[in-house]
Amino acid sequence: MALEIDRVTKRYGATLALDGITFAVPKGAVFGFLGANGAGKTTTMRICLDIIPADAGEIRWDSKPVLQLPQRVWGYLPEERGLYPRLTVLDQLVYFASLYGDNPHAARREARHWLARFRIRELAGRRAEELSKGNQQKVQFIAAVLHDPEVLLMDEPFTGLDPVNVGLLKEAFHELHGRGRTIVFSTHQMELAEALCESVAIIDRGRIVAQGSVRELKRAAGRRMARFSFDHAGGSAWLEGLPGISIVRAGADHTEVQLADDAEPDEVLRQVIDRGASVRRFELHEPTLEALFIDLVGRPAEEPAETLAP
Repeated sequence: MALEIDRVTKRYGATLALDGITFAVPKGAVFGFLGANGAGKTTTMRICLDIIPADAGEIRWDSKPVLQLPQRVWGYLPEERGLYPRLTVLDQLVYFASLYGDNPHAARREARHWLARFRIRELAGRRAEELSKGNQQKVQFIAAVLHDPEVLLMDEPFTGLDPVNVGLLKEAFHELHGRGRTIVFSTHQMELAEALCESVAIIDRGRIVAQGSVRELKRAAGRRMARFSFDHAGGSAWLEGLPGISIVRAGADHTEVQLADDAEPDEVLRQVIDRGASVRRFELHEPTLEALFIDLVGRPAEEPAETLAP
């Protein structure tokens, strides 16, 4: 069983938003749908939910076209806020659950459970307009999962959350994954995708440019990376101009470099020490998902995608 996006195309006038995209999400997977703003992520999710129609192609869950599925199969967290501003948190959560046929008493009990999970139990009687953006985001997440859907589609779910609340949401992802739920979330925050996802698809200007398990994509990249940490600030200066490496990112805590194909790690380390550097740590590692994304797309995910025109 899988969520199958099969040759889906969507145009808005002369603009080609999706160019025959195809990928599959296995049942029970945590799947990252990665791309810059404007790349086509939101359009794809809205077609999955039948909010907008595709011009061509088909989307299936458990081999059935989406038009044949009951709405409660899906849970959806949109990127934009979708709460009723003057309705209390608990009342609107119960209302949203009732749209899927849930018993109001059971929904109220489950809503209180989730509010406690997200450490906002005291906000049950507050109006949505009185909440911070981060707490509104948590309430919207609860609304998406309250009816226990089989598939969760989440558009930039970590937007507006501080590190503590990012951690709480990650815990919720792990819990839902443990229940066998399928989670598809879009993001341009590569470090979160790398921490949570088993597999990803990368979309750029309406086209899928890579897909597969994170491990397979890293191995296929063929990049040899290393990380230096020094005992003093500005240690990356010891690496500048060194044969066999190129500096990828110089940070306050460590510096990442790419090794040339013929560079020997031990020899690179020896040359750095011979220059007088005090190396605290040296380790080889795989390229990050962010580095792979930049290789494939040509820019960081934070930079908006230019719209693909026919």
